[in-house]
Amino acid sequence: MSNAVPHPIDQIADRVERLLLRHEELQRTNQLLTEQVSALSRERDSLKSRLNAARSRVEALLERLPPPPTDAA
Repeated sequence: MSNAVPHPIDQIADRVERLLLRHEELQRTNQLLTEQVSALSRERDSLKSRLNAARSRVEALLERLPPPPTDAA
């Protein structure tokens, strides 16, 4: 005798299986996002360092410029 309605335990088992698969997918996605955040943080830190170095070079160049002429009327 074939019963068309699945047994509640089978329904629960199917749902648990789907939840476990979804959990694994979310863990993989989370790991990828964590890696992206880490890479972007390293890139940001590198860019900040380069910006600070460039700012220092510009400030040093500005200090070497002669003072602007004063208008003696």
